[in-house]
Formats: sequence, C-alpha cells, structure tokens
Amino acid sequence: MKSRAFLAAVLAAALAVPTVARAADEMVFASWGGAYQDAIRKAWLEPFAKATGAKVDEDTGPETAKIKAMVETKSVSWDIVTAGGGGLMRGVAQGLFEPITADMVKQDDVIEGARNPYGVPSEIFSTLIGFSTKAFPAGGPQPKTFADFFDVKAFPGKRTLPDKPETVLEAALLADGVPAVEVYATLSTEAGMKRALDKIAALKPSVAVWWSSGAQPVQALGAGDVVMALGWNGRFQAGMDSNLPIAMSWAQQIPQVGYFMIPKGAPNKATAVKFLNFILKPEINAELSRHVAYGPATKGAWAHIDAARAERLPSTPERLKNALFLDIEWWAKNGAKATEAYTAMIKG
Repeated sequence: MKSRAFLAAVLAAALAVPTVARAADEMVFASWGGAYQDAIRKAWLEPFAKATGAKVDEDTGPETAKIKAMVETKSVSWDIVTAGGGGLMRGVAQGLFEPITADMVKQDDVIEGARNPYGVPSEIFSTLIGFSTKAFPAGGPQPKTFADFFDVKAFPGKRTLPDKPETVLEAALLADGVPAVEVYATLSTEAGMKRALDKIAALKPSVAVWWSSGAQPVQALGAGDVVMALGWNGRFQAGMDSNLPIAMSWAQQIPQVGYFMIPKGAPNKATAVKFLNFILKPEINAELSRHVAYGPATKGAWAHIDAARAERLPSTPERLKNALFLDIEWWAKNGAKATEAYTAMIKG
C-alpha cells in the first residue's frame, strides 16, 4: 500500500508540473558574476525586489551560445541577460532577443549614442590611457591623448594593449590625426584599415603585453612592467583606489555601453519589462555608480550623482564631448575580418 501510495503521489506531481506556471512576480537575471554582478544586485536587483515584491533569482554566464540553445529548444530560463555591444549585436543577428519598443520601455532619457531597439543600456565604461605616476609624476609631462600613447620619444617606456582590436584600431587612427567623425568611414576602406594596423605595428617593439583580461593592464602598471596601458576606466579606478601608483587621462576616450536584454521566449517577460523601466528611473539609474566606477546611461541620473562621484565616471557631459562611442554595428559587420588582420599583425 505504501508503494502504491508513493507511485500515485509521484504521478500526481508529474502531471502537475506542466500546469504550474512561474509566478508573474518572478524574474531570473543572468550576468557575469564577480564585482559587476555584486554591484547590480546592490544597486538594482534588491531594490527592485523590495519595491515590487518580485522574487529575483540570479544566474551567471549568459554566453550567446547558451542563449541560442535555450531559444532554439524553447527552454528559456532567463528573463534578463547582460552583454556589451558586441554580445548584443551577435544575439540580434541570430534573432535571440525580444525587440524593446517604446510602448514597453520608455528610453527618451537614454543618451542617444547608447540606444538600441533590442537592449536597454545599463552602464557606460570607457577605454582610455592609464599610466604610471612613477614614470610620469605630477608636475612633469604626463600622457593625455592617444597620440601621446603612441609617441615613444616624448613618453618612453613599455606599453600594454588589448589582444583584441576593438578600441585599439580607433585609438590608432585618432592618434594618427583622423577626426573622430571620420574614424569608422576610414576603417571601412582597405587603406584606412592598413593605416590603423601600420600605426599599431610601429608601436609593437614597445608593447610588452597584449592583454586578454581587464585586470592585466592594471597589474602590469602596478608592477612597473609597463609605463602606459590602454584599458578600462573602472579597472584603472580600482587600482587607484588600492593605492597603486597609476593614473588615467580623460582627454580622449572610447566609451562602450553595457546592455540588458530579454531573451526571446523569456517566461517572465512582463516582470523583465517592469525591471527595465525601474532601472531607467533617474534616481535608480544613478545607484550603480555608487558600487562600481561605471557611468549612467541616462541624462537624468546626473541630478542624483554628486561631484565627487562624477569625478570617477566616464559619461559626464563634459567628458563625452571628446569621446568616440564604439560603433557596435560596424563591429558586427566587420569584426571578424578586423580581428583576423589584427591578430596577424600581432603575430607577424
């Protein structure tokens, strides 16, 4: 009898599973873990749960391949996923994300260069110059522009560059005198691509490290292995906060945008949309920069960020005047070819 009762209970449970839908006030958020996800949790996930009563679960590792497998098998378990512009565009090309219309999420306050119909901008971070304050102390000449980075006569010493071409090709052309508004048109020509690669190749004897993780340029600067690096502002800021002898220049920068997307077939789309609207409220949008040195992607957030915090961020109106936003559509179209050429240049 016990066995029969047990089997009956198992059968009843099995039959019940398909009819039990996840509650409308649930959401699964998938990002990349570490300090970044910790910051999002403190700034947005926990306050959203408290304000709405929603149950927010978290996961990590939302690679494009995983999202694609979920979408194709109609087994999507994530409601919000995060990526940079490249990941966003790869997913869009494969039809993995829900379009986010103005009726769903109002993005009028989002910085124009950050808008995308398939993602809500979450933050802005920048590639810029970090340098050793031991090699270039205050009171003496210090590198400011990308031209300074490539000028080994005026600013001697070893450098470190990313082992991927995004932002490096742009920095090379800016250093070579190409106006920001003409950079991508120039890169779209064979001669322009060669011009950028030649500029980088000329610097190769002074490149000690081709870095693959954001921590490497900070470590190399801190250890004295290099005197200058092309890297991310948040990483440099973390090094400065740890009292490493480094500084960074805001004279020129190449901002990139982080995005939150809804995978196609997300089980809790309504809650995801509610969350995206929540994080775009100016006072809420400003909160992320309390926990990580990334700038807000909305204009209204600045009214809730004091001067001391703004000094750490890349997307102040003043700093964006001298910025060239990474063109994610150009990279979606030309990235494979550019990466092949860049890798060949490094190995050549």
